Amino acid sequence: MIRARLYVSREGRYTGYTVTGHAGWAEEGRDIVCSAVSVLSIVCCNALESAAGIRPEAEMDKGSLRVKLPRDSGHDAQVVLGVFRQGMKDLSQQYPDFIAYEEIDMEE
Repeated sequence: MIRARLYVSREGRYTGYTVTGHAGWAEEGRDIVCSAVSVLSIVCCNALESAAGIRPEAEMDKGSLRVKLPRDSGHDAQVVLGVFRQGMKDLSQQYPDFIAYEEIDMEE
């Protein structure tokens, strides 16, 4: 199962996200659920730099991606993470047996 988490500050600002695991919808290389989550996660990470003009702290390993926004990220970064939020909500509703999505309240 894929576990996706969007981190939200007390002020309601998105601060980052993590995606871990594999869907198991189909064999590796043919899994459309993994592909959809991978594309959404990586494109949003890249868009933080190319469209929002910030450099997120990002770590990617096989089967996981962690993205953390710098404290001074602006409106455009929030929009990009809003796209991540909507996409993950849609995917997790369409494939609930393969994707677990949650929003985590952070103290920062």
